[in-house]
Amino acid sequence: MQVLSDIGGRAAALVDRAAAGWLSRTGSGEAVAERELAILRRLVFLSSAALVAAPAGLSFVTSPAVALPAGVATVCAAFLFSAVGSIALARQGAAAATVAAAPAEDFFLETSAGLVLFLDPQGSVTTAGGRDCREFLAWMRDPKGRGFIEQVHVSDRILFLQALDGLRQGEESASVDLRLDRPCVFRDLRQFAHLRMDMTARRDQDGELLAVVAQLRDVSVEQQLRMEARSRADDAESANDAKSRFLAAVSHELRTPLNAILGFSDILLGEYFGKFDNERQREYVTLVRESGAHLLSVVNTMLDMSKIEAGRYELLLEPFDIGASIRSCEAMLSLQAKGKGVTLTSRIQRGLDEVVADQRAVQQILINLVGNAVKFTDAGGAVTVDAAVRDGILQISVSDTGIGIPADRLATLGQPFMQVQNDYTRHYEGTGLGLSLVKGLVALHGGHFAIASVPGEGTIITISIAADGSGADAAHAAKDGAATDFPPRLKAAATNVAGLEEGLFDGRAQAKIA
Repeated sequence: MQVLSDIGGRAAALVDRAAAGWLSRTGSGEAVAERELAILRRLVFLSSAALVAAPAGLSFVTSPAVALPAGVATVCAAFLFSAVGSIALARQGAAAATVAAAPAEDFFLETSAGLVLFLDPQGSVTTAGGRDCREFLAWMRDPKGRGFIEQVHVSDRILFLQALDGLRQGEESASVDLRLDRPCVFRDLRQFAHLRMDMTARRDQDGELLAVVAQLRDVSVEQQLRMEARSRADDAESANDAKSRFLAAVSHELRTPLNAILGFSDILLGEYFGKFDNERQREYVTLVRESGAHLLSVVNTMLDMSKIEAGRYELLLEPFDIGASIRSCEAMLSLQAKGKGVTLTSRIQRGLDEVVADQRAVQQILINLVGNAVKFTDAGGAVTVDAAVRDGILQISVSDTGIGIPADRLATLGQPFMQVQNDYTRHYEGTGLGLSLVKGLVALHGGHFAIASVPGEGTIITISIAADGSGADAAHAAKDGAATDFPPRLKAAATNVAGLEEGLFDGRAQAKIA
């Protein structure tokens, strides 16, 4: 069996050498020659079997002396006719495929937008075309027959080589933005042309890279827009930093004389150095004291805002009784509410334990929210403060039956120096800093700020922070890896109270019941 196998292998090798020599003289291509060689190999083996079968069959109808040469001649003639016919058909099919492929590539080169280049695996240009080919070649050096990398700006050549190497490693496509040097002979006098190069690999049956089809499009306008947007963002950031520094500087400069004004006003009101001659003097000193205290409160708020925006506001986390803080805020603002004829109440969850947060910051949040609610609620209205812990989250809700907020103004609410009413129609004092500060302090605790309102019926503001202080740590870690968003955007905004999430307090109902 082994002897027969060796004989068959040697015979096949001999046939291949003979057929390859004959096909090479016919001028066929390498890929076509492989197909034709396979055809001849099959015909040779079939003819070998026929050389035995044909004479044997003819010997039944004629003498062996006639059957042998007749059978051999018949088989040889059949072999020649079959070989010539099969090879002719194979070459005709290959030529037809080539003719069909050529117009397709030509059509692609003529109609594709931009500049289309065919590159070899080393990055040299073999063919150039495209709908805008003439416009590109008007300022480019002739790319044919040279490496495309010569056209690319030195700083971007590594990007082109990385993309080409990725295609060699098996990637099917790549896209890269490149700058091409161009002579300054055009009206725009641009030194570089910014192009986006989309590259697609063409592979053989074995997956080897044969060529790269690259389509280049001019993205100079897009690049210019990106540069302008980046410049404007840098300018805005610079202006924001300058504003923060200005606020910090002005706040510090104002606090020193304000402390003196408040201190001497207290001394005068205490009549330590003599009695007032009349009540008008006491009234004026009292107004000076109240105005100084109000201005100092505004300055402190501005200073806190600048610290939050600059990322320098440090939280002091400690356990404290949130119920006591709410009652303290209620006592502090009850006189103001009583003077306006507004009912101020609080409802605290029974058995509410201590929470971990910055007590001073939480106190500021409460004072600002309750103070705003009282300020924007007319006589006969109600303001309610609710507090509860649910699933480890402290929820504080301040609801009122005041003027409410239009739906189209909810998005701007909480921006610094922004109030619901404009300068011509507003009837309430204030700087518009309260909610902005509240949102910043809530964000530092890693909490959420939600607001819902109906004009003429009331407003409810709900803040949610982790009761164990873990939200502040997460917010600090996130701040280290990303820019501070100040004032923080609303996590959820609803146009009416019915749109609140499940579990939040209904501001109108709670306040009216109170």
